[in-house]
Parts: sequence; C-alpha cells; structure tokens
Amino acid sequence: MTTYRVGVDVGGTFTDIVLLGDDGSIHTKKISSSVENYAQAIVDGLAEVFRETGLRGDAIAELRHGTTVASNAILEHKGAKTGLITTKGFRDVLEIRTLRMPRMYDIGWTKPAPLVERYLRQVVDERIDAHGNVERGLDPRDAERAVDTLLAEKVEAIAVCLLHSYANPAHEKIIRDLIRAKAPGVACSVSCEVLPEIKEYERTSTTVVNAYVMPIVASYLKALRKGLDEAGVPARLLLMQSNGGLTTDAAAVERPMHIIESGPAGGVVGAQALARAKDLARIITFDMGGTTAKASIVEDGHVTRAQEYSVGAGIMIGSRLLTGAGYTLKVPAIDLAEVGAGGGSLVWIDPAGALQIGPESAGASPGPVCYDQGGETPTVTDANLLLGYINPRHLVGGALKLNAEKTKRVFAHKIAAPLGMPLEKAAHGAHLIAASNMIRAIKAVSTERGRDPREFALFAFGGNGPVFACGMAAALGMKRIVVPPSAGLFSSFGLLYADVEHHYARTLRRLLRKSDRLEIERAWDELANQAIEQLAAEGFGPDKRKIRRAAALHYHGQTYELTVPVPEGALDLAYLEEAFAREHERTYGHRAGADEPVELVSIQVVGQGVRTGPSVPERVRASRAEPTPPAPRLAYFGSWIETPVLRRSDLAKPRSGPLIVEEYDATCVVPPGARAELDAAGNIVIELN
Repeated sequence: MTTYRVGVDVGGTFTDIVLLGDDGSIHTKKISSSVENYAQAIVDGLAEVFRETGLRGDAIAELRHGTTVASNAILEHKGAKTGLITTKGFRDVLEIRTLRMPRMYDIGWTKPAPLVERYLRQVVDERIDAHGNVERGLDPRDAERAVDTLLAEKVEAIAVCLLHSYANPAHEKIIRDLIRAKAPGVACSVSCEVLPEIKEYERTSTTVVNAYVMPIVASYLKALRKGLDEAGVPARLLLMQSNGGLTTDAAAVERPMHIIESGPAGGVVGAQALARAKDLARIITFDMGGTTAKASIVEDGHVTRAQEYSVGAGIMIGSRLLTGAGYTLKVPAIDLAEVGAGGGSLVWIDPAGALQIGPESAGASPGPVCYDQGGETPTVTDANLLLGYINPRHLVGGALKLNAEKTKRVFAHKIAAPLGMPLEKAAHGAHLIAASNMIRAIKAVSTERGRDPREFALFAFGGNGPVFACGMAAALGMKRIVVPPSAGLFSSFGLLYADVEHHYARTLRRLLRKSDRLEIERAWDELANQAIEQLAAEGFGPDKRKIRRAAALHYHGQTYELTVPVPEGALDLAYLEEAFAREHERTYGHRAGADEPVELVSIQVVGQGVRTGPSVPERVRASRAEPTPPAPRLAYFGSWIETPVLRRSDLAKPRSGPLIVEEYDATCVVPPGARAELDAAGNIVIELN
C-alpha cells in the first residue's frame, strides 16, 4: 500500500495541504483558513482530500506542519498570563530593552508593552558573577516568597532568568524545582535550559516569550492531535521550526520559541533542495501569499540564518539595521525580509492623494472585493483581475468564482475616479507599486548584504509570486526566474524536504590565542551529547543522525559576533580565527590586522535526524488532471495584448511571451520578450532578455 507524508502550511488567507506518496504521487488542497481554530481547517482539508482521492487516514505516515499560532498569540497579546522571577535590580530589563529604535528621529515612537506586566515581575536578592562565582547566595525563603506571590496572581506560566545563570545555573534550578513542586500544572521556562548565553535583555526576552506561548502551543497541538485522531489519522506530527528544521510535537511544547516563525521556513527549505538539484549556486526566494511577501537567500546550497530576530516587530520595509521593535528571540532562524504586500493587501489613496498598497490586508474574511464575500476595499488581487492576469472562473481550480463586474465598479469608484485615470492604468499602477514594495524585501537580503541580485536566479512561489516575478526580476536586472511545481502550495511542499533538527548553544568566552583547545572540545562534546540523546529518544540511531558544530566570534571589544561553521575532527584554533576573519571581510568589507585578537563568544551544535533515501522522489506526478486551457484573453502589459493561456505541460517546448500559465494553486505571468520552458524536474524556467 502506498503511504503518504503530508505537508500543511497555515497562512492568513489559505491553509495549504500537500500529500506526497512514496510512489511519487502528489495530491494538493487549498482551503480557507479557520481563523478561530486553525486546527479545524487542517482536519477539514484532509477530509476533503480523502473524499476526492478515496484515501484513508491510516495511509498517512507523517504530518509536517508550519504554524503561525505562536506568533499570532504574541502579535495579538493573547498569550498566557506570565510571571517573571529575576535578580534584584533587573526587574525592568524587559522595558529598558537595548535602547535601539526602529525609526530614527521619530520621537513619537513608543516601545511595545512588555509581555509581563511589572506587578508580575518578582525579584530575588541573589548574585552570581560573570565567571560563575556566587557573590550572594539565594535564600530559599526569598525564592519561595517570589513563587508564592506569582501563584497567588494565578499566573499560567513563569519565566526564570537570573543574572549570569549561563555561567552557573544553580540558583535558577532551585527556583525551577520549587515551581514544579508547588505548581506542576504551571508552565515553567528557565533561561539556563532555554538560552544559556550572555546578553541580559536577549536572554530574558527569549525566556519570557517561550513561557508566554507554552500553554497556547500545548493547547493547540492537543486540539490538533485530538482532531486528527478523531478523523482516523494517527500519523506522527512534526513541526517546522524557524531555523528550517523539524521538531516533534512534544519538543515543540517544551521549546515553542523555536516554532514562532515556522510558517515561511518551509518554502525556503524546499527552494534550497531544488536549487541543489538544478546546480543553481545562488537563488533569491520570493514567496508572495495573501497577506505578506517574503524574500530570503540561498548561496552555495546553504540558507542564510540569523542568530536572533524580533517577533511582532511589524513588517520590514527598509534597512534591517533599524532594530528595536517587537520582542527579541535569540534563536537561529532563516533570515527573511518581509513586506506587507500580498494578494489581499488593500489598495487605497492617502490624504495627499497618493496611491498606497497595504500593509493592511483583507485576509480570508471578507477577502478581496472579487471574492464577493463582503469586501468593499480593492486589493492587489482585484487589480490583477482587472489586468487580465488571473482568470475569474479558474481560481483554486474553479472552486472560487470571482465577481469581475463588482471589482470593476468598486475599483473605478474608489481608485480610478479619484486619481483621474482610466481603470486599467489605475490597476496597473497598483500592480507596479505592490511590486516596488516587494523589491525592498529582495534588496534587504541582497544589496543590503553586499550581494548583487543580478548574479542570482529568482525562485518564485506562493499563490501570487509567479504573477509578479518577471516584472520584479526585470526591474532588478535579474535574468532567470524559476517557478517550482505546486508553486501556490510550495511552502507546504517544502516541508517534505526538511529534516529533524535540534539546536544547542552556550556561552564560552575565550580569547582564541589563549584558549585551551581541549577545554573547548569538551564543551562541544557536552552539547553534542545533548543532541544525540534527544535524537536517540526520537528514534534516530547512530547511522541516522549528523552533528554539526559552529562558533560565534568577534574581535575583542566588539559587541556583536559572526557565526562560522567548524569542521569535524580535532579543533584547529588558527583555522577558526582565519575563518572568522574571512567572514568578517565578506560581511563588512574588511578584516582587522593580524595582531587583533579574536574572541570566542559561544559554541553551537546542530543535531540532525536524517531520513534514509531521498526526501522527495526526483519526479512527482500530480493526481489532479490539468484542465483544458481557456481561450486567449486580453492582458495589460502597458497596452492590451491578446495573450495565450497555457497549462504547465504546454511548456515542454520553449514558448515566448506574452503568455499566462494557469494552475490549480497559482498563476504565472510571462511578459512579452521573455522565454519560458519546463526543465527535467517540471520547474518553469523563464529567461528574460
């Protein structure tokens, strides 16, 4: 019997489901997200797939899931009622933060409210120095008072973050054991277990965020597990992490901080795998859905990871050097730039009479005007419909009928008439402005990082990515666009390429030239053993796991560090120093002199569980038959041009634009002068002149 693995990505507008059989067969489903209960859309979507295909739940071996439930809890301030216990004198670290401002010269900007209110922050009179020496011991009665005070306030979670606990966790463990003894049902997040690293605000914020979402994630995963069991799907459940690796549902409940930004990671992991298969050394991924557009970069087969990021910081529309908004998480995450420009982004005119796109979105309900579900404000999707780029009778395989006449009336009244422009020019202007907003995200991961986008291929996916990809690539001077199979559901498809990963780190500050190599190796071995124990508990034996090492370093006296991989075998300190110098030069354009000492800041280990055999067969075959393409229609490319409408398979032989490729989950627009064809793996490859 054919068994299936399932990838599920829950977005703000649609929930995307991909079933991949071990025989290469693939089934896809796109269903509106159930905002009140995201798990319900997953169960309902699977039920629809079972009805369409005749499959049963016991054919599902594994379900891989990217979720926004944790990030939504933070964005909406609907997490658990959380208390914090910290060292006396550090009660207000969450409010002082790092004094960074996301908007320069804006004296009206205010910091986001702390996730823990001040009356729920308790202090204990203890002190450990940076070397782990106890300067002032912890009085057990003081610890008990702090715990009892928070429990009296009926907190649902408690975070514990004491000064320098990364060097000596003894006091934190006393408080942790006290909480578990007094209130075993209260979620507990302890910094020495969550993030044993320096930097007081980052460590406190990460520990608090972890505690804040623990009950929410636990409740969601319990509801999802219950729904799957009732639907007859006893499959193993894995969650995508922000870093691009998978984790079990049990591990996600203990460390939900790793799944905060799990949603966008799947597409980047899938793009990385296909880029390796196509021998594309450099790609920029572009994922445009219903609410936002995201860009990331893959170089030499490796994704770019940030060592920390902010959740709830709003969309990124400019330089990411301007940090300080949102809530900091010091955990590895795929480095993404994001803008509020999706298919559902609202098109509006500001008080000065200028046309604007987003960042507000129509979402899944009421959706764009053309969905005819109550929306009255035009969106980017409405503009694309008016330009002839999308088919009013074909969206989501024809399941979603669009009201083109209503769109014309509303867009003409609210946008074209106030601007004094013909309808098609106003719609084209909205399309171009949306594209220019999204180009900012691509520049943020390329030119702002010293990379020339002209040297990269643009890997476009998401329901709307292939509509905009060619125009954006042309504006950036890029020559090649790749549109993968199942582009509109590619974030779900990408989940199937991922491996189980667990990340561990600890502070170990040493000047490399004065370090004991064996001491550092012993510390790395301790972290590696943690990874091995976790993977072994999840069924990954010695032949099914990999351990990778990395080090975070800086020149002595610098505040921020760079991370470099560390090869297997005996540690070579001179090699490590040179590797850091090369990375510093690559990132900042220069390196210090040979007499400038390099300091090791922290050591890192990634434990990876590896599947036997390929994650995805070389060729997949869709179970959904390609519909007969409709007749050519007029599409706007500066003027109206009669444009052929094709199926993906029609590009087995190269075709020149203009043309439109319509599929169940996405539409690809190829402008005049471009050339498109299918490669051996079924990707649409577009070459621009």
